[in-house]
Amino acid sequence: MNIKTAVGAALLGIFWSSSMAFAFDTASKAPFGQTRENFAREFGKTLPPVGFVQFCASNPLDCKGKGGKTFKLAMSPDRWNLIYQVNTYVNGKIAPISDQDLYGEPERWAYPTDAGDCEDYLLLKKRSLQELGFPPEALLITVVLDEKNEGHAVLTVTTDGGDFILDNRRSDVLRWSDTNYTFLKRQSHSDPVQWVALVKQPSSNSGFVSGGTRH
Repeated sequence: MNIKTAVGAALLGIFWSSSMAFAFDTASKAPFGQTRENFAREFGKTLPPVGFVQFCASNPLDCKGKGGKTFKLAMSPDRWNLIYQVNTYVNGKIAPISDQDLYGEPERWAYPTDAGDCEDYLLLKKRSLQELGFPPEALLITVVLDEKNEGHAVLTVTTDGGDFILDNRRSDVLRWSDTNYTFLKRQSHSDPVQWVALVKQPSSNSGFVSGGTRH
C-alpha cells in the first residue's frame, strides 16, 4: 500500500477524522492561565547542514523554490489528519539506522525505502505531504538539539495555529515549544536552499546531525 492509498483509507473513518480534529483543536490552545509560543522566532541567515547541501547537489529539483507564499498553512480537520497519518505511516515504515551503518559514511541525506536516520524520515514526510497538496514553503527541514544535547532533525509544518513538528521519535504531532528540543535552524520560507537561525548565537552544530541510531 503506498502513502496516498494509506492516507486516503484513513480519511474514510468518521470516528478517526473526528478524533484528529479534536486533537488539533486541543493542541492549538494553551491551558488556562498559561501562554505558549506558537511560532519559532527567526534571527537571520545561517549555514545549512553539510548533508543538506550534498542532498541538494544530487536532487536539485527538490531544493528549488516553487514561488509560493503560503508560509502559514490554513489548517482543517482533513489537513490535520493527513499530517498525522503521514507522520505515523513513515515512522512505522522506516527502520532507524545510522548513515555509517547504512552507507558507510558519517552523513548522507537520502529518500529512504525501508531504513534511514532522522533526515531520511523527514525527507520522505516532506515529499509525501507535497504530493498530497501541501505547499513546500510550509514544510521546513529543521535542526535541533535533543534532551541529550545531540543533533537531531525534524520537519516543521508552519500553520496559522503555530509551528508543529513531525518527529520520527514519536507518532503524535506537537507544537514546537512542547518538544523539549532546542531549535537551532531551519529552511527559509522564501528560498528552500537558504537557512535561518532560530537562536541568537551561532551554533557549533552547523554541519553534521548526530549519526546515532536514536534518530
